[in-house]
Amino acid sequence: MQIQDLPYPDPGVPDARSGPRFLWWLWRNQTGGQLKALAWGLLHFVSVSALPFCVGLAVQAVVDRSGSRLALTGGLMLLCGTGIAVGDTFLHRAAVTNWITAAARVQQLLARKAAHLGSALTRRVAAGEVVAVSTGDVEKIGWFVEAVSRFTAAALTVVAVCAGLLVYQPALGVVVAVGLPVVALAVLPLLPRATRRADEQREKAGRATELASDTVAGLRVLRGIGGEELFLDRYRRASQEVRRAAVRSARMWSLISTVQVLLPGLLMIVVVWHGVHLARAGRITVGELVTVYSAVMILNYPLRHFEEIAMAYSFSRPSARRAARVLALARSTATDGTRPDHVPDGDLYDPDTGLLVPAGRLTAVVCGDPDAAGRLAERLGGHPAEPGRPVLLGGVPLDELPLDTARTAVLVQDKDPVLLSGTLRELLDVPASGAVAAADALAAAQCQDVLDALVQGSVDAADPMDARITERGRSLSGGQRQRLALARTLITDPEVLVLDEPTSAVDSHTEARIADGLRRLRSGRTTVVLTSSPLLLDRADRVVLVYEGEVVATGVHRELVDGEPRYRSVVTRETDEEMAAAGADAGLAGGALLGALGELEEIEESA
Repeated sequence: MQIQDLPYPDPGVPDARSGPRFLWWLWRNQTGGQLKALAWGLLHFVSVSALPFCVGLAVQAVVDRSGSRLALTGGLMLLCGTGIAVGDTFLHRAAVTNWITAAARVQQLLARKAAHLGSALTRRVAAGEVVAVSTGDVEKIGWFVEAVSRFTAAALTVVAVCAGLLVYQPALGVVVAVGLPVVALAVLPLLPRATRRADEQREKAGRATELASDTVAGLRVLRGIGGEELFLDRYRRASQEVRRAAVRSARMWSLISTVQVLLPGLLMIVVVWHGVHLARAGRITVGELVTVYSAVMILNYPLRHFEEIAMAYSFSRPSARRAARVLALARSTATDGTRPDHVPDGDLYDPDTGLLVPAGRLTAVVCGDPDAAGRLAERLGGHPAEPGRPVLLGGVPLDELPLDTARTAVLVQDKDPVLLSGTLRELLDVPASGAVAAADALAAAQCQDVLDALVQGSVDAADPMDARITERGRSLSGGQRQRLALARTLITDPEVLVLDEPTSAVDSHTEARIADGLRRLRSGRTTVVLTSSPLLLDRADRVVLVYEGEVVATGVHRELVDGEPRYRSVVTRETDEEMAAAGADAGLAGGALLGALGELEEIEESA
């Protein structure tokens, strides 16, 4: 896989049982790229490590006054230099490719999981954690996956150099062969503490990111209640905790770096001291001493990769654990389905509540509980948050349809739709039947003032469709965002449309016009509106009251207001005390009327 071939046609099914298993799965799925990086790494490191032998041969050739051997050594050094340059160039290329492709695979897996779970994702995992996994964590995961091949090449080179020194000069080779494992493994006792501190830093950073995300999302509300300073202080404290955790982690890694520099230096001192004594005794030549000394000095380079792999694993392990936790989440229903890829039509029926939505009609549903309404909307869309009896569309269980087909058949717009940044044309460029034009959808959603505001806020956009919308539509009011989201939904023209409080952020006059436009545009199509707004309820063909999880009343708005107290209490916002008081007042008025009638009868009798 090359970078230009991304994204993957299929990122695969990850092993999300744990963080290390997920890292191992990623590495196995990049075997070709890892082998390339290993081969180029071996060429580079072996060429670097061969230079000391060439230097030793050159020194000995000068001592022996051998021009032919000196020329041969020069040729070998040129060959090593070429190997260093070529190996380093292509190692870097292969390493970056492995890094980016691993990160891209993780991002694809996260995007696919988010698409499968839908709105259930943010109820099971904090939004800040999802953001942290999809941004900073993927880089750390890619770093470790890429570093494994370079570390393997460095470790094999160290083993090869030790074996070569044992053959070339056994007296000094033994010292190097014994000392190098000690140097390489000396940091192992420090790694658990470093890992714990790195985990603590990542955990605190994740909480700070979540707090920042929540603060930015609720900035308008915070300004309205004067809570900016309160949340600023909270974020300031959280960021200071992250800073302190980062400093503690950095201290540990600085200690590890010190050990990685100090111990190779001590090993070099021992090798030189022992080698000088051997040279003075005539047991080794000057060229051999220079060769061993240079080899030990050069070995510091591949040994640094031991520290890097330890650091990469320590930082990537908590990131991989978080990614695996998200990827391990599963839907309560399957996504493949057992029925053919065909969109059914007919009545929509929810067996859990008994809600029946006739085909081609505008049905309003009153729940009273916003959370219950949200759960009902998700269940009607075929992707419930918890297991239960499947919703039927035309007698076909939505759970038995492939996920894409179920979402094509029933489209659910929740109460807090999100606008993506870009132009209005791009926002409205969604999969659709083609039967509803953008202009008609915008008109039905009463978006004329939104179009005017977009043009006024854009410097170089005379056409509203070319005006840019900022991230999440933050430059627009809540009502304007809600209407644009409704227009985007209407363009899709699904077989069944489920709207959860689509007009909660608009004024009553605009709401009435939206209700008329919705009824007109969705004429002959199945539409469900979960709302308690009298303006929408009055324009519905059929109104259903769902009370404590089941349908208790069905009719039209005016009939239910007059004859169903529970419906009236939700729609008119009457409390139990107000209803009781109204009943008492009606009783008193009735008693007074009966008394007056009695007095009239007495007067007539006496007359």
